[in-house]
Amino acid sequence: MKAVLQRGLVGDWVMPALGAVAVIAGALTDWRLGAILAVWIGAWLVNVLLANGGRGGGVRLLVPVIFGGTLLALWELAVTLYGVSPIILPAPSAIAQTFAANTDVLWADFQQTILKGALSGYVIGCGAAFLTALAIDRSAFLQRGLLPVGNFIAALPIVGTAPILVMWFGFGWQSKAAVVVAMVFFPMLVNAVQGLKASDQMQRDLMHTYAASYWQGLLKLRLPTALPFLFNGLKICTTLALIGAIVAEFFGSPTVGMGFRIKIEVGRLAMDMVWAEIAVAALAGSGFYGLVALIERKTTFWHPSQRRG
Repeated sequence: MKAVLQRGLVGDWVMPALGAVAVIAGALTDWRLGAILAVWIGAWLVNVLLANGGRGGGVRLLVPVIFGGTLLALWELAVTLYGVSPIILPAPSAIAQTFAANTDVLWADFQQTILKGALSGYVIGCGAAFLTALAIDRSAFLQRGLLPVGNFIAALPIVGTAPILVMWFGFGWQSKAAVVVAMVFFPMLVNAVQGLKASDQMQRDLMHTYAASYWQGLLKLRLPTALPFLFNGLKICTTLALIGAIVAEFFGSPTVGMGFRIKIEVGRLAMDMVWAEIAVAALAGSGFYGLVALIERKTTFWHPSQRRG
């Protein structure tokens, strides 16, 4: 064990050592590159010390915060020192200023795209997929007939199906929800079907010995066993729902929405606003995923995947 720990520590320090050499070489050729590399190697050293020095909840939170802050600092330094045009890549500070100055617009776009389009489509699509999985579980015909068709539908490109659904359901949030349903249905269906098959044959035979009905076996054995699979599908669909709703707005939307705003602001070369919308989408997606993961941890605490080493 001691040897393994020593090898792990040596591996953690290899990159800082190589980085130190890169800092010296970069400083000799370009002082700006040397400054960027120095910030990167310093943050890496701090994270290595924190990661190896403790396992508390504060350390687990602090390490990714420092890592993300370092990326933003490197971004700011690179854009500032090299004079990159804001049309090509705005600095994080400029994006933050635009974000703070347009919170009302960003909030309206968030409501239209995330709360109406993405969330409603997510609930409808995942719910319909779970009910379909129950039907497939009881029908061999559906297992052989519906799953291949669902795979075919899932393979259709969103840029082809989104304009059609917008024409069918109009320019409101309903068409965006329809696109989200089409995107999340099959991934959730596959995970739900696999989850319902996850219980052992011996466990199912034992329930049959106790004269349990199909629904008793489903609620007391198969559904609890399927929970890790169901939550895996729900977590995958969180990101798909956001992507589907935003992309659908490129093909038709009222004068509000994240996809609409990105399309308009790109035409105006207002890239700081585009990045502000991207930041909102990233924060919303991370929060949505984290919420589902938190619910999973509370409901599947018994599963080995939730055990912390």
